[in-house]
Amino acid sequence: MNVLTDNFSTFGDGFLGTVELTVYASVLALVLGFLMASFRVAPVGSLRVFGTAWVTVLRNTPLTLLFFAVLLGLPRFGLVLPFKVFAVLALGCYTSAFICEALRSGINTVPRGQGEAARSLGMSFGQSLGLVVLPQAFRSVIPPVGSTLIALAKNSAIAGAFSVTELLGTYRTLSELGYNIVWTFVWIAVGYLIITLAISALFNVLERKWGVAR
Repeated sequence: MNVLTDNFSTFGDGFLGTVELTVYASVLALVLGFLMASFRVAPVGSLRVFGTAWVTVLRNTPLTLLFFAVLLGLPRFGLVLPFKVFAVLALGCYTSAFICEALRSGINTVPRGQGEAARSLGMSFGQSLGLVVLPQAFRSVIPPVGSTLIALAKNSAIAGAFSVTELLGTYRTLSELGYNIVWTFVWIAVGYLIITLAISALFNVLERKWGVAR
């Protein structure tokens, strides 16, 4: 226990750093994922191409490589931001590709006649998608979206390699101070477990309330 009690503030800073990365990147991923899913089912060909390219490139790019591209590449083009912001951009954009595919699969479960009926009533594509199709699709995509955000929380550990304060990075500080590395990783694992269980509990509540009955 002394590994935790003697370094509670260090673990606390890392834990809060991981929570911040997870929350901000999740919001960005959900917004971009919704936007790209809309593009992928849009009647405009150029939007479908853009959405498909976004998903294809990001899903097939290693996350570590994306971190290097964002954190080290963008400053070369004059975009200088705090490393935490760059980390949120990398995590959010990467995860948005998986959120997009989860939402698109949910949209495909909605009978085509629902959208056609909405358009026959004079609704635009955006209105039929936002008011008719997505509310029905949302019910079936709660579990996969939850799993994707849990993966995001664990993927945030990569940010520690780029000088961003997060939970996994605390092991370097404690190792330099001579603390037992095994117990350091045990408490780090407990921290990640708390975060992932909290996300899982949230989506379990959403699924019980709005999910499709199996």
